[in-house]
This record gives sequence, C-alpha cells and structure tokens, in this order.
Amino acid sequence: MRSFVTRPRALAVLLAGTALAFSPLGGQATAKAPVDQTAGAACFTPEEGPAARGGFGADHRELSAAEQKAIDARTAEILKAKKARVGTLASASVPVYIHVMLSKSGAGDVTSTQINQQIAELNQDFAGQESSQAANTGFTFTLAGVNRYYNDQWHKDRQSTSYRSQTRQGGKNALNIWLVDFSYLGIATFPWDYASNPSIDGIRVQYSSLPGGSATNYNEGKTASHEAGHWFGLYHTFQGGCTSTNDSVADTPAQSSSSSGCPEGRDSCSLPGLDPIHNYMDYSYDSCYNQFTPGQSTRISDMWTAYRA
Repeated sequence: MRSFVTRPRALAVLLAGTALAFSPLGGQATAKAPVDQTAGAACFTPEEGPAARGGFGADHRELSAAEQKAIDARTAEILKAKKARVGTLASASVPVYIHVMLSKSGAGDVTSTQINQQIAELNQDFAGQESSQAANTGFTFTLAGVNRYYNDQWHKDRQSTSYRSQTRQGGKNALNIWLVDFSYLGIATFPWDYASNPSIDGIRVQYSSLPGGSATNYNEGKTASHEAGHWFGLYHTFQGGCTSTNDSVADTPAQSSSSSGCPEGRDSCSLPGLDPIHNYMDYSYDSCYNQFTPGQSTRISDMWTAYRA
C-alpha cells in the first residue's frame, strides 16, 4: 500500500546541502555539516489542472473499501493488544520540526513570523476554535526546531525519499514538515506506515501556503492542517465517494468528489447530509475551512494510540 495522500494544487543544479539549524523562536543556531546527497530519485511532475486534484503517480492513490476495512481491523487489534478501547479520546503535545527547503539562490524562504503563525494555525484548527460545530481533538503543537537547507533539487521536492531520511527529526510522535516548491499543496504519510518506513514520516507542504504566503486562496496555513489530518490517520471527506463506508467516519456526510472554492449547499450524493465543504479534509479554499468533526477526533485518537503513542 502506498504511503502518501495529497492535497494537490495546479501551479504553473545540485548544491551541496548545507543545513542551518534555527531555534523555535527563529534565532540562528550552529550550522550543521554539509549533507551527503549522492543518492537520487526521479522527479515526478503531476498533471496540471483540475484533474490533478485526485493525485497522480506513485505518491498517491485512494484506498479501496477493502483496504480501509483491513486498516481499521488492524488498528482495532493493536488497540486491543494495548488494552486501549476503540473510541477512547487521547491527547498529546506534538513536537513539530520545520524543514525549509530553499533553492541555491534562497528561493522558498519563509519568515520566523510565518512559522510561528503556522504553529498557531495548527493549534487553532485542532482545538476546534473556528466553529461551534468543530471538535476539539485534544492535540496541541509545539515548535521543536527549524532547519534551512539550500539545495535546488530538494527545494523542488526531488530526491524526496533521500532528503527526508537525512533530515527527519524526532520519534513517531513528532510531526516533520518539509516546506518545498512543487505542483501540490501538500503530501502526507499515514500513521500505520511509520513502522515500515519511519525515516520519511511526515508531511510536505507548499511553502507559499503558510500564513501570509503567495498561494492565492490557500495562504492561511490550512494546507498544513489538512496534511496533518492525514498524518493522524484521516482520509479525504470524499474518500470512497457516495458510499456508506466513505472516509470511515460516520459524521462526515458522503461526498462524490472534492470541492473547489466554497460551494455552500453542495449536495453531491443522495445519502443524507450536505457535502462537508467546511471540513479541513476536503479541498475547499482555506477561507472555507473551519472544522474537524467529533468522529474525526475519535479516529485521530484511535490512530494516535495505535501507531504514535
């Protein structure tokens, strides 16, 4: 099973990888030694336009209902072995490591203010502070470190397996965010894949989607919240389409396809409920997002206890 999910966007040479480590408050710390990056991987460029919203290539595919069922069954068995009851709410403070992947010329940089605003956005969204219908998941985020790398290939998300394995920090409970310039808004790993490939665990996010960035309609920092949702084990709200299985969460109404913009009143399935266009796990504009549901909060807790606690 592939390890990645995406929130794509349609957007229109090798430097020795010197990494600069920064403190959580943005002050420069000691420069690290140059990174060996002789290993390479082919770059995959997804198709442009609306079709790219489904994700393309080896980094993404929707799971089948059978795969979803198998994952849920495995999760239940792990929780049983840990003597944890399915549906028991958990909470934790998640350390976050930000890796800014700049080009040789310095393109792709973000400010310390933007980084701190991104952490604040994650805390707001996962605390359910944007809507009376939103769930407080019980999870908070603390900036544990910021690193900057100057490498044209890494900046464009090339050699991604190599650069992630060389730069990832922390354990299975640590959220690593790589800020890159690519044709997606973001890509994330699922929690159940950590055991088999821990060195690439985390999310990759378009750097211009951070608060105050230049990604029109996607520059409030909610791409990171969407991708963190995947990292916690959530699917897209349109996963499975108009089926009762849908995204394996009971209180997100079935949705035939992803939303674009903020189409109030959209109802793409005959099953009960309007499309959950305000859910962070749809593809709506950042300004449209305002909630995770109680069911998603429960799933996040189950996945955390099973795979990251």
